[in-house]
Amino acid sequence: MATNNKDAFSDYLQFEKKYSPHTIKAYLNDITYFESFNKQYFEQDSIENVNYSQIRSWIVSLVEDGVSNSTVNRKIASLRAFYKFLLKTKQINGNPLLKHRALKVEKKLQIPFSEKELVEALSQNSNSEGYKEIRDKLIVELFYSSGMRRAELIQLKLSNVNLATNTLKVLGKRNKERILPILPIVLEQLLLYIKERSMLEEMVDGDYLFLTKKGLKLNDSFVYRLINSYFSTVSEKVKKSPHILRHTFATHLLNNGADLNSVKELLGHSSLASTQIYTHSSLAELKKVYKDAHPRGEK
Repeated sequence: MATNNKDAFSDYLQFEKKYSPHTIKAYLNDITYFESFNKQYFEQDSIENVNYSQIRSWIVSLVEDGVSNSTVNRKIASLRAFYKFLLKTKQINGNPLLKHRALKVEKKLQIPFSEKELVEALSQNSNSEGYKEIRDKLIVELFYSSGMRRAELIQLKLSNVNLATNTLKVLGKRNKERILPILPIVLEQLLLYIKERSMLEEMVDGDYLFLTKKGLKLNDSFVYRLINSYFSTVSEKVKKSPHILRHTFATHLLNNGADLNSVKELLGHSSLASTQIYTHSSLAELKKVYKDAHPRGEK
């Protein structure tokens, strides 16, 4: 691939599409991977002008190597974006992926935590006063009360907290901002945390809201382990992650009568289609209520 096209595509993703550095890196890695495959099997140094049969050969190779259909689809999505960019900038005359259909992926139902599990989890360490315990509980409270993403929580800065309006400014995907309310019970925990945070001896990444004891910004694996550990004693679910808490937030709101549009805005989704995946669990709850309430439900 011509280096200038690769660099231009990277700039396009960063400045026009507003993608995160992590996403841009993934796109470029996928494209480079296909470039290596194409060079090895078709002896072409460039992938700007390839046909669909070449791409299909790569797909077959990936599947034979045991790569999951969802991962293959993601890699092809990177290629598709690249060829759309080349078409847009008039580097090519046609998109080789125009008629490609994504591989079928079995939809996995995300099982949210129950309200009982949340109550039990949040009652842990309720009397603890250490920095770690106060911080960890606040993180769980924020995930459950706001539905924010793991990356959004990690990127929160102290300046994003507005105590005058009891709100948080969250920077979501594609640098899209949204304002989230802070529930009174969470505000109480937040103020306690900010007080403890101010007494840290080191502030290496002091701009960020959540820090380790050494004053460092949290990372993805740290937050994942925290949530997994927090729920390990109260839930037997296989998956215990920040995303499951986001799923739980949406499901519990819908189960208790929130409308889909409001949940969409709180989650920071760009379309209702993304939010509708959370209606499956609320539909199960609705069926249960219907069965329990209807005179013929037990028959």
